[in-house]
Amino acid sequence: MSLYWDNSYEIVLELMTYYPDVDIESVGIEQLYQWIITLPDFADDPHLANEAILMDILREWYEEHDSSWLS
Repeated sequence: MSLYWDNSYEIVLELMTYYPDVDIESVGIEQLYQWIITLPDFADDPHLANEAILMDILREWYEEHDSSWLS
């Protein structure tokens, strides 16, 4: 499945697979951007990213990470 910027949940799932032990609170926007555009299934134009998109993905990753700890 190809990943695009508007597939934030799917991007988060991929990030959780590739970076399972990362301290999400220490991830910066630039680092997150680099990780996303190098995901094997990422197919969107990297130049379409902006801070709002990246912050939404980071927030969703944080929320998904928290909910997975509760399970």
